[in-house]
Amino acid sequence: MRDIAAIDASATAWVKERAPQVRRPALVFDIDETALSNLAESIANDWGFIPQGSCDHLPKGPCGFFAWEQRAEAPALAPTLQLVREAQALGVAIFFVTGRQEATRGVTAENLKRAGYANWSGLYLEPNGSHFVHAADYKAPTRASIEAQGYTIIGTVGDQVSDLAGGHAERGFKLPNPFYYLP
Repeated sequence: MRDIAAIDASATAWVKERAPQVRRPALVFDIDETALSNLAESIANDWGFIPQGSCDHLPKGPCGFFAWEQRAEAPALAPTLQLVREAQALGVAIFFVTGRQEATRGVTAENLKRAGYANWSGLYLEPNGSHFVHAADYKAPTRASIEAQGYTIIGTVGDQVSDLAGGHAERGFKLPNPFYYLP
């Protein structure tokens, strides 16, 4: 958490410097292990990934990831929530771009709100049934579409290199994720 806080503090310093210099500044955030923590699900599964199955026995496992998403109980990563709030206070638009599927839009939005995220400008989810080799194959064009709306993306924040790759952001802030790697 200290390492996450240090990166988010660096992003906050950048936002405070850069946001007043541009018209329509924006930040783009990944969700899982960036804005929200799935630590409870990971611990219940002894750090393995179980996509299917129920999630009825927390804090014990097993806990299917898709059932975990449906619970909408993932807490905020506090340093990221603080970054979002400070950026919004400076007039920065907040966008979430996630690898979660469109079918989870309702519970994803509900979870973000429950965790304390409010008044974001956009929530982008992958189309149902899609599969991208790299997250950047979806996330970079999505950031380009945000730019096409007239925003200047002054930063993007994610826990995977692929959350940041592909351009369409002035700076990238890579949060540590000791649990998993996605290409």
